[in-house]
Amino acid sequence: MASRSPRVLVVGGGIAGLGAAQRLCRHRAAPHLRVLEATAGAGGRIRSERCFGGVVELGAHWIHGPSQGNPVFQLAVEFGLLGEKELSEENQLVETGGHVALPSMSRTSSGTSLSLELVTEMASLFHELIDQTREFLNKSGTPMASVGEFLKKEISQQVANWTEDEDTKKLKLALLNSFFNIECCVSGTHSMDLVALAPFGEYTVLPGLDCTLAGGYQGLTNGILASLPKDTMVFDKPVKTIHWNGSFQEAAFPGETFPVLVECEDGACLPAHHVIVTVPLGFLKEHQDTFFEPPLPDKKAEAIRKLGFGTNNKIFLEFEEPFWEPDCQFIQVVWEDSSPLQDTALPPQDAWFKKLIGFLVLPSFESSHVLCGFIAGLESEFMETLSDEEVLLSLTQVLRRMTGNPQLPAAKSVLRSRWHSAPYTRGSYSYVAVGSTGDDLDLMAQPLPTDGTGTQLQVLFAGEATHRTFYSTTHGALLSGWREADRLIGLWDSQGEQSRPRL
Repeated sequence: MASRSPRVLVVGGGIAGLGAAQRLCRHRAAPHLRVLEATAGAGGRIRSERCFGGVVELGAHWIHGPSQGNPVFQLAVEFGLLGEKELSEENQLVETGGHVALPSMSRTSSGTSLSLELVTEMASLFHELIDQTREFLNKSGTPMASVGEFLKKEISQQVANWTEDEDTKKLKLALLNSFFNIECCVSGTHSMDLVALAPFGEYTVLPGLDCTLAGGYQGLTNGILASLPKDTMVFDKPVKTIHWNGSFQEAAFPGETFPVLVECEDGACLPAHHVIVTVPLGFLKEHQDTFFEPPLPDKKAEAIRKLGFGTNNKIFLEFEEPFWEPDCQFIQVVWEDSSPLQDTALPPQDAWFKKLIGFLVLPSFESSHVLCGFIAGLESEFMETLSDEEVLLSLTQVLRRMTGNPQLPAAKSVLRSRWHSAPYTRGSYSYVAVGSTGDDLDLMAQPLPTDGTGTQLQVLFAGEATHRTFYSTTHGALLSGWREADRLIGLWDSQGEQSRPRL
């Protein structure tokens, strides 16, 4: 029996893998396709969970830049997942510049409420400086290597011109430190000192006011999943090694050889003409030495090592009664005596919670009131090692301090993400680290073999860390999956043209 259609394996059932699979299934070549997912469910870093009488997002939270140029927004529209406000033209035209909206309430760690005027002044300064960092993209040479160093240098110059009393100056610096921590969450990094300055402006912000999906982000991946032929997905099927540039056979296809063999952790060996690898960069960093045989070309392996991949986690707290105002959307926590100009790295066990940027107020659920805290970096990874009780105790103390109410009731339950501990993820999303450039993201996307010899497009790569301008986003991941599907379709179409008899 001869194989009548190309055999394709997609490794990873996140939005990149699902997007690639959907695109391939619609092609007339009708490939024999399987998506191998290591866990029990699809979605990858999109993970919605029913909890507290509603839906919370343990992974991707917003559609960033929900407008016509965003394929995730377009899919959400197609699947009917958005409300009137999100669909409005007004919402789609908002230019945020990639900056997080101002907090509804800013409280210091000793319970002082900060004036909107002061918060706005420091937010404007910080956002202006972030905008300046993006201007180095097309310039020859940068004054320093990292975004953090540039921001601190500029802030030092600003401080020299401040005329307020010392206490106000300290408060301003503490506020700026809070904005640094927010930017760490946005960039998925431990410190802005790790983020490369020169390529920072290459990340592209789409128009539109970031929005959520009321029924859960997973509605998006479930919609794609439902469109795939039955049995396309294979769950609980972690891959051990991808053997490429070989000549492999299978009894079901006598006389046919395949250039790739995917060896799974359960011992199964699956031959293929093409494999699309969509696993997170964090997983590749940990396993690239054993995941590919022969090893990856030096340049690709080096790109994997150089690019950044950090952790951004969420901590959900459920309360019987809200202690915040009805129209409150985000509560910012400002740690007094903190400053971006002082490197006072405390042991995480003593002060991990000081990296917490504050709490997003989630829309009211049936009978509960929920806050969602965000925390990035090594402190976030340390948080994953604690018990729920330890996390709850620490955050109860934080909330009592910032509200000035030592009797504030503790949250009745806690739920959190643990993306660094997740064995098939090992973090949250990528950033362009000091020592790397956008070229490394392009190297990540380069198919194997890279030298033009042997069977072409044996191993292809997709995922957010392979998109030069939309890395770290769900739309970057989806576009990368489509890109690799189109790359294969282009190959099949050209082969079809060559095999057609000439008239």
